[in-house]
Amino acid sequence: MKRKPLILGAVVLVIVAGALAVYFFYLNTPRRQALAEVNSEKITLEEFERELAKVDNPMRDMYREEPEKFLEMMIVQRLLLQEAKKANPTPPIKTYKDNVKDSKSSEESLIEDFMKKKFASPPSVSQEEIEAFYGVFKDRIGGKPLKEVAPVIEQIIQQGKQQQAVEDYLKELRNSAKVEIDQGRLQKIAVKPPESNTAEEFKKALASGKPVLVDFGANSCIPCRQMRPILKELQKEYAGKASILVIDVYKFQSLARDYQIQLIPTLIFFDAKGKEVFRHLGALEKEKIVAKLKEIGVGG
Repeated sequence: MKRKPLILGAVVLVIVAGALAVYFFYLNTPRRQALAEVNSEKITLEEFERELAKVDNPMRDMYREEPEKFLEMMIVQRLLLQEAKKANPTPPIKTYKDNVKDSKSSEESLIEDFMKKKFASPPSVSQEEIEAFYGVFKDRIGGKPLKEVAPVIEQIIQQGKQQQAVEDYLKELRNSAKVEIDQGRLQKIAVKPPESNTAEEFKKALASGKPVLVDFGANSCIPCRQMRPILKELQKEYAGKASILVIDVYKFQSLARDYQIQLIPTLIFFDAKGKEVFRHLGALEKEKIVAKLKEIGVGG
């Protein structure tokens, strides 16, 4: 009879050990740790990585540099799903279409149906609003009579009101929700943005006696980021023959003003004397860049 306390004690130790094992090897696994809690529902690092993997580059890399932006999108998505489930507690019936590649998930379909029903009625547009719009944009629509363009104007105003209504709803939903974000964990998964060149490096390149290609852009610009892999390839291929630089217009605003940069990316080609010989607004294919470099005297 005296052995019972010992047996019970051993059982308790086994249970505690098992609970600790579950905590340390399962719940405490970094990928299962929560980045955020949305009305007590967790968004884990594993979920974050899974959703981010669905995004194409360069946006995926940009979100890795600023993960809070993507997390905020997931938070709003989770809030919409919660509201959709409240409105329709019965889950949708799965069909064979759910197994088709690139088809919407049941959760996405649920949210889409919820939003369609919530904003099913188009906003009303008054005659005064149509006339005011016509008065402002009359010259841009070729001076056509109001009667002819009124239906199109009404549709444009409706779309604008609808979009604003959706934005207001999402903002209210986010502000009224109980959301906790683990900022420390979020900072740990953030990736350092790609580096750009300095004003001093730009100055030295122009005085180097070699042709120079400068990409005036920014890390937050999608076309600029699409150019980065091409520019990296060119840096390797033309090492010692030409300088390929990237200047961030937000870090070096004075340079951007000096060279009158109005659109990014802007590619500027300089000859061996440091004189600007050509500029292109927007992204440019590698083949065209190579052809232009050859024109200004860069050997293959």
